[in-house]
Amino acid sequence: MTCEELKKIAAEKADLINVRRIVREQAEKLAVNTGYRKQVLVCGGTGCTSSHSAQVIEQLEKSFKELGIDDVLIVKTGCFGLCALGPIMIVYPEGAFYSQMTPEHAKTVAEKHLVKGGQIVKELLYSQTVHEDGSVIPFAEIPFYKHQMRIALRNCGVIAAEDITEAIAAGDYAALAKVLTEMTPEQVIAELKASGLRGRGGAGFPTGMKWQFTRDAKGDKKYVCCNADEGDPGAFMDRSVLEGDPHTVLEAMAIAGYTVGADEGYIYVRAEYPIAVERLNIAIDQARKLGLLGKNILGTGFNFDIHVRLGAGAFVCGEETALMTSIEGHRGEPRPRPPFSAQCGVFQKPTVLNNVETWANVSPIIMKGSQWFASIGTEKSKGTKVFAVGGKIKNVGLVEVPMGTKLGTIIYDIGGGIPNGKKFKAAQTGGPSGGCIPAKFIDIPMDFDNLISIGSMMGSGGLIVMDEDTCMVDIAKFYLEFTADESCGKCTPCRIGTKRLLEILTKITEGKGEPEDLVKIKEIAQHMKSSSLCALGQSAPNPILSAMEHFMDEYEAHIKEKRCPSGVCKSLLNYHIDPDKCRGCTACARKCPVGAITGTVKQPHVIDTAKCIKCGQCLETCKFGAVVKK
Repeated sequence: MTCEELKKIAAEKADLINVRRIVREQAEKLAVNTGYRKQVLVCGGTGCTSSHSAQVIEQLEKSFKELGIDDVLIVKTGCFGLCALGPIMIVYPEGAFYSQMTPEHAKTVAEKHLVKGGQIVKELLYSQTVHEDGSVIPFAEIPFYKHQMRIALRNCGVIAAEDITEAIAAGDYAALAKVLTEMTPEQVIAELKASGLRGRGGAGFPTGMKWQFTRDAKGDKKYVCCNADEGDPGAFMDRSVLEGDPHTVLEAMAIAGYTVGADEGYIYVRAEYPIAVERLNIAIDQARKLGLLGKNILGTGFNFDIHVRLGAGAFVCGEETALMTSIEGHRGEPRPRPPFSAQCGVFQKPTVLNNVETWANVSPIIMKGSQWFASIGTEKSKGTKVFAVGGKIKNVGLVEVPMGTKLGTIIYDIGGGIPNGKKFKAAQTGGPSGGCIPAKFIDIPMDFDNLISIGSMMGSGGLIVMDEDTCMVDIAKFYLEFTADESCGKCTPCRIGTKRLLEILTKITEGKGEPEDLVKIKEIAQHMKSSSLCALGQSAPNPILSAMEHFMDEYEAHIKEKRCPSGVCKSLLNYHIDPDKCRGCTACARKCPVGAITGTVKQPHVIDTAKCIKCGQCLETCKFGAVVKK
């Protein structure tokens, strides 16, 4: 394939993509002939697939046959971001946003909206996308989207993820063509450095500098690697990019290969991501067939190919040296550094390694320029950041915002706030390696340096929201259970330290804690941070230390008062019945599995705390709010 042939493919479907993108971003309808009267985009990401979006597509196809509809295009895309509303279906050019679709809903939309002369089915639209008069609200004005700026996610939910021609029409591989025909490797590196792009995998190391080190390294063979081993609890940013726009990663890796002098690359992705793995393999095969991977790419003489390697789910393999060791076929354990991967990486050859989100930013920088990218974000944190927002928040999903966006904007303006009228208590960023952000920092700008200054970190982008009912000691214990289980055991500080910290936290949550336990936690944490072999052990104490810094009163309540203020730790709970509220309906007594509740009809009941197993059945059963836990 030549550059001219690439442009021809892009032109063939440009109008299809432009209708979706312009209606989505600028709230305009295009009067162009795409060959289709309407386009129906259905989310095919993991979240919506688990909610049966495939059956929605099947029903649409069935209804089209029955109704004789042959001028409406059905497109299975990647993630739209609003995972809490899946399955999502959007009809263009109207921009009608249908949410929580079922096959029956799909049939209704086909019969009432998608037939010629049909009308939007307003009762099935996402409530925030329709005005009181019934008119559709443009994407650009929907609260979830209007504060976002999509760069890494630019094509997710826009293109058919398994169709390379749509990816090309949306701009993929144009940057590769530009680099191979118009730029030297030095110019590419200079552009990345000027952009200020920092690694999105957690550490935030300057990407251009990393590429420079690898290019300068001496070696007869070099490699390019993609870290898609996304292991943080609640994180799904990388998965969504691979499912929605895999070609942006392939293209960026090829650009890196040209820049650093490599002809081979590896994508290390966890096997628990079957949809992402399938679409990656489809994308690689398609790119090879079109000559965008393999020998003599775009007729320039440049050779580069990519292989997929599956991880077995080890969290430690998110660390770069453990990842490379696993690619080599060995047990995934970290290696001492230096030497760093730029000098001695996979197969002991110079290697450039970035994570999925970092790769997804490369092509836009090449096409739009470093000044454009550097104009977004803050002084030291350029561009945008993708967050997987979960926990106690209304709009669970995927969010991409400019660096420096306030935490409160993400939680309230984009996320819709805390459900059930509860108060925001804290947010955990960076997963098991990060720390908690208490409510007093609700206005903190989210960037690398600000988060580090308050004892947290950006990490890969997981953002877990907690409300007033969350116990911060229990949360710290949860993350320690994870890291203790995921420690590879190679170094003593991590192998033993995580176990000891978990033992202490378990002791505290069971009401057996002592004041000196807090001193022990800090001592163990200090040793782990200073002497663990890799970042897993070095950062494992972070959730505990940040929780102790901001919520020491909760630790002291558990230890000194033998009380869990949030009513979460079972060993410290007792259930009681308020005699003034109890109606004597006997419902709680009938539900109690151990017969701990006694009383007669229409008389206040009593819970025998010695018998009570604290299952909470009485609390869930009582309709009068008489059961309380303390």
